[in-house]
This record gives sequence, structure tokens and C-alpha cells, in this order.
Amino acid sequence: MSLKNQWLINIAIVLLSWLSLSFFGKRNIKRFLPASVLIVLLEAFTVQVGKKRKWWTFFNKPSSYITGELPFNIGPFLVGSMWILKWTYGNFKQFILLNATVNAFFAFILIKLMEKLKVAKLVRFNNFNFFLYFFYKAPLLYALQYTIESKKKF
Repeated sequence: MSLKNQWLINIAIVLLSWLSLSFFGKRNIKRFLPASVLIVLLEAFTVQVGKKRKWWTFFNKPSSYITGELPFNIGPFLVGSMWILKWTYGNFKQFILLNATVNAFFAFILIKLMEKLKVAKLVRFNNFNFFLYFFYKAPLLYALQYTIESKKKF
């Protein structure tokens, strides 16, 4: 895939994710954004570990975080975390189930599409490892939101 097409896909990924927040509500954005941002910051750190250990690679500029992982982190990962919290916060079982479903879709289906489109591919990770890489952050996200909510009560 050409670098121009990669940039177009990256822009579309971020814009479509953020446009969905127009249906989210200002109050919900203020409520769920802090925990989601903290998880994205953790993700930005773990991405550096993953790149160093070659768990995956991007076909265009594989060493560039900006053209590789950043659009996914500030687009679907951040906004998706907020939507999942909105739909399921208060019911941990539903939260875990929805997170597992979304992460499985990304790790088993979407990554194959990304490989066919020559965007990215897994190198030292199999699909299940990639699923766990995303899924371990789910309880942390819930715990962060719980902590933020409990501090607001005081």
C-alpha cells in the first residue's frame, strides 16, 4: 500500500471514530474520557515494547508510531473504550464480555484484513497473543473508571 493511501486510511480511522462521539453526549464524554485517555497512554507505552520485540509490523514506515499505531490508539481504541464504558459501566460481566468480543474481532478478523490490505501484520504474536495483548487492559480500564467515579462522590 502506498504511503498516501496509508495516510488516507489513518485519517479515516481517526475521523470516523471521533465522529461517532457526536451521538455520545457531552456529559458522557466528560465522564468516560479520563479513564480512556489513561488506558491509551498505557497502550502507547506497551506499543513501544511491542515494536521493540517485533510483535507486529506495519508495511509503510514500520518504525513510525505516528503512521502506524497512533491512529488506532487515538481513534478506535480511545473512542471504543469510551463507548464500551458507556454501554456497560455498572455491569462488570457485560463489560468484560463486550470487551472480549471487540478485542477478538480486532485480533482475529480485522488483523487479517489489515494484512491483506498491506497495512500491518503480526510477526512474533499469533492472533490469540494479540487478543490477550488488548484484553488485559479491560479490567484496568474498568478499575480506573471505578476509581474516578468513587473520587467524584467525595
